[in-house]
Amino acid sequence: MANSKSARKRIKIAAIKTDRNKHIKSIVKTTVKRYQEALGKDDLESTQAAYIKAQKTIDKAVTKGVLHKNTAARKKSRLSKKMVTA
Repeated sequence: MANSKSARKRIKIAAIKTDRNKHIKSIVKTTVKRYQEALGKDDLESTQAAYIKAQKTIDKAVTKGVLHKNTAARKKSRLSKKMVTA
């Protein structure tokens, strides 16, 4: 347990940031999952729309500091590779 007032505040702030990061990571995972589901269908337009949305959410996660830029680049590269091979 924290002894000082500032340490108690830091615990609260860490909990808030953890929740925010979990929420953003969940959104990224969901959009990637929807993109992979769209790949299974034969509709090219919905697949491209899902791809663009997945890229945007990954980029937003980087700007918010949830994902590292190299991690985001790797994820986006893998998504585009799946798009080309499908």
